[in-house]
Amino acid sequence: MKLTVVGCSGSFPSAESACSSYLVEADGFRLLLDMGNGALGELQRHCGLYDLDAIFLSHLHADHCIDMCAYFVARYYRHDGGRCDPIPVYGPEGTEHRLTTAYADTPTASSMSEVFDFHTVKPSTFDIGPFTVHTERVRHPVEAYGIRVEHGGRSLTYSGDTGVSESLDELARDTDLFLCEAAFTHGKENIPDLHLNGREAGETATRAGVRRLVLTHIPPWTDPQANLADAREVYAGPVELAAPRASYEI
Repeated sequence: MKLTVVGCSGSFPSAESACSSYLVEADGFRLLLDMGNGALGELQRHCGLYDLDAIFLSHLHADHCIDMCAYFVARYYRHDGGRCDPIPVYGPEGTEHRLTTAYADTPTASSMSEVFDFHTVKPSTFDIGPFTVHTERVRHPVEAYGIRVEHGGRSLTYSGDTGVSESLDELARDTDLFLCEAAFTHGKENIPDLHLNGREAGETATRAGVRRLVLTHIPPWTDPQANLADAREVYAGPVELAAPRASYEI
């Protein structure tokens, strides 16, 4: 598998990065994990607008899904080649309604489903193209899911947005690369069931026995170096900060 960071800023885009979006590729299949603010523009550095094969939305906060409205425009109103066939979109219950409401002016109430083939995510195991994926509910104010993507005996686990969660520990168990949010600063914010800080991300990685930790979803107002240092205090494996356009072979 190849993982490419399309965007990794938390809450809102930074001067350097779009919000959460990660491209996973194997066997010519392209799966996008989240499409937050600014992600659609950055995505075009890595693949064509119509080259995605499936999309997974971890939850329905804007910094993880709002560029789906712009992607609707690109797919629905395409003139060259005609309207795109529906692409599978996996998201929490109510994803179609959320995107239709956010766009606010679709031609009809069902226009989104003409280009997006919506599938409701629940804790489960299923296939997306060549990938076997496992999804688990994590701790966040809205319905939110972490996802484990497996292919060829290797695995990637993406936390989505979450507080400390036993389900995330199990989802990430022995994973090869753990893409984990670290939005909060240890000793500063302490809001249960909302976000992890760098130390908690490191502790999760240690409990789960992951092989590599990549910290992501760090907002522009958070010092990423502090979160990196906090993670390294409690996790002995390799750890780094996600950066736009970074790629990993898994």
